[in-house]
Amino acid sequence: MGGGVKFLSALIDTADEVVQASDLVQSFIIAASDETTALTTGTNKVQIRMPYAFTLTAVRASVNTAPTGATVTVDINEAGSTILSTKITIDAGEKTSVSASAAPVISDSSLADDAIIGIDIDQIGSSNAGAGLKVTLIGYKTTVG
Repeated sequence: MGGGVKFLSALIDTADEVVQASDLVQSFIIAASDETTALTTGTNKVQIRMPYAFTLTAVRASVNTAPTGATVTVDINEAGSTILSTKITIDAGEKTSVSASAAPVISDSSLADDAIIGIDIDQIGSSNAGAGLKVTLIGYKTTVG
């Protein structure tokens, strides 16, 4: 029996060492278009409801087909109001916002449980619109109490 207790104790110690704040990070990837059709501008291209309260730490976007001639600009709204003071952009010729010349800035990082999150496409490439837009919300479940 003593061996089992020692094993359990070692397991708990290992778990304590392994669980870190970075392990609690979660991502929601939201498809805001189909995979191949050229993007079009508009509000609420897609909406989701948050499954629980969530603290947003980063946002990003990507496309399957890069825009040309102009950037793709994306906004994220909670209950109809933007949560970004600088919107997400994907530079012309690029497929991700990670390398964009202007990084997005989150102005409201607290997303409420059951809040409606809407994705707007404010601008598309001028020569080629781009296609296959995904928006990623990165953060962690907000603890209650």
